[in-house]
Amino acid sequence: LVLRPGSRQQDALSSGNGLALASDPGGTLNFLAMVENLQGDSGRGYYLELLIGTPPQALNILVDTGSSNFAVAGVPDPDVTSYFNTELSSTYKSQGIDVTVKYSQGSWTGVLGTDVITIPKGIYGSYTINIAIILESENFFLPGVKWQGILGLAYSTLAKPSSSVETFFDSLVRQAKIPNIFSLQMCGAGLPVSGNGTNGGSLVLGGIEPSLYKGDIWYTPIKEEWYYQVEILKLEVGGQNLELDCREYNADKAIVDSGTTLLRLPEKVFIALVQAIARTSLFMEFSSGFWTGSQLACWDKTERPWSLFPKLSIYLRDENSSRSFRISILPQLYIQPILGLGENLQCYRFGISSSSNALVIGATVMEGFYVIFDRAQRRVGFAVSPCAEVDGSPVSEIEGPFTTADVASNCVSSVSFHELWIASYALMSLCGIILLVLIIRLLIPPRCQHGYTDNDVVNDESSLVHHRWK
Repeated sequence: LVLRPGSRQQDALSSGNGLALASDPGGTLNFLAMVENLQGDSGRGYYLELLIGTPPQALNILVDTGSSNFAVAGVPDPDVTSYFNTELSSTYKSQGIDVTVKYSQGSWTGVLGTDVITIPKGIYGSYTINIAIILESENFFLPGVKWQGILGLAYSTLAKPSSSVETFFDSLVRQAKIPNIFSLQMCGAGLPVSGNGTNGGSLVLGGIEPSLYKGDIWYTPIKEEWYYQVEILKLEVGGQNLELDCREYNADKAIVDSGTTLLRLPEKVFIALVQAIARTSLFMEFSSGFWTGSQLACWDKTERPWSLFPKLSIYLRDENSSRSFRISILPQLYIQPILGLGENLQCYRFGISSSSNALVIGATVMEGFYVIFDRAQRRVGFAVSPCAEVDGSPVSEIEGPFTTADVASNCVSSVSFHELWIASYALMSLCGIILLVLIIRLLIPPRCQHGYTDNDVVNDESSLVHHRWK
């Protein structure tokens, strides 16, 4: 690997933190060893093998950039093939702290502890990590999944029961002294979303591997460090602007999340997009159930229905706020093969859904790109992924720069939902303290147990693969 001074590739690989390049055999990081360390598919998630405890127990862990807890099955479950037995690990230490994470379509409850982990296809060495042992769950482990835990890679702000719980990646950065950056490639473009789960993928911890992308990396700022929140400027269908106020795309946030299967759009945006696709597509009538996810559409296996649908483009603000760039996906990414019927028919689902409270760039889009989560420089990068090909042709594109003169200078509300939540939580805490003082005056309080509150809810369905298949 030869880097030209001042080149975009050199900028991508240099973070100012002593980054060891993939071509450096004596370095602490060997990114080539991390290539294809993931397996899975967009329907049931991409997972990484981890070795946990002493002696090590091997588990497959779902990679999720939309949550922040590292949690593994700690008891037998009918939907998991294995679990982490804490009694067999001499290095496991319970912290005795109950933790519950409730999702819109599932939840788990467990206890916090610590243990050592190693990553067979990751960075060298063993590290002590906070780990939640899942003791009870509901609609979390589903039939057919091949993972037994979840690796939350978002910021500690989202960690439960509080942001004081150091996240998995923060622990690696501190203990292994790696740069505060990771990158992700998921290689399931055009493949069945509920297939055999053996599609490849790569999670590169500590940097960027040049063989996993083509062309330039385009970066957009992280607006707030909780989810990986970005700023969407506009959407196009078949080259035609949806002509919505840019604030509609960011209501109440827009995030990049590998734990969500679909591209999820605020309801108003979703309706406009479906109408635009229907106008642009090369057919006159189509079932409304297909757009809402309640029905599949089937064609003869010899046909390629993707030619009937338009390209979709998402514009993101560049680091230079007066510029933007667009990431585009072809229909091969959002018209997804899911089920074969007999010898003649192949059925497809619509890889986009409506959302009550967020725009979520999930696996539908991410499978087209190599995505860089550059926490050190507070930005998310996108580059075309070489594995985003169907029948030998690329199914994703990146183009830019474009002017932002036609959009607002700020498409994100000045007071975010997250800030309102913090203010509400502070007010509730104050009221709770006052109430507690009054109760103490009347009786001796029983032992306090942690239970569900609204603040335990990750309420945008973004931290688990919910929309698997129907």
